[in-house]
Amino acid sequence: MSLQQRVDSDQQLARLLQIGIVLEEVTESRANNHRESLPEPDDELESLLAEAAEESAAHRDRLDTLIAGLAADSIPFDEIDALVEASYGQTKPEDFDGVLYDQLCNEETAYKFYDDVIEAIEASDATFSVDRDHLLSVLRELREAEHDAVETVTNVMEQRE
Repeated sequence: MSLQQRVDSDQQLARLLQIGIVLEEVTESRANNHRESLPEPDDELESLLAEAAEESAAHRDRLDTLIAGLAADSIPFDEIDALVEASYGQTKPEDFDGVLYDQLCNEETAYKFYDDVIEAIEASDATFSVDRDHLLSVLRELREAEHDAVETVTNVMEQRE
């Protein structure tokens, strides 16, 4: 499904929210892996990565709650995973020059994803099984959290240059 189109059903919305869950899982996993593989102790970086992992877990819970309110069939994980890989998985952690660049990419990807989903929902006049205002409010909060994370990572990167 392309985010260039409107979201016209609970099924389409559920698929998008499941993609968001997978993106959050990727961010959490990469942050935890980076934290565990740091060559030497770095309190600031460890804290940033721990916060990113916690935030991603919280975002997944919020997305799960939204999905639970939809009248939609569950999409098999392997189908969602394939969609994420095709749309967002062109890069791997080793493609970046350092932990911070990888984390920045993950945060920017999540921000752009939420921005696109909000735009697709706003372009639609569909009625969903969840309250539209609540849905958009949650997605805007998630997008704002990702924006803040991008700024945080960017600030740390600038301080380390």
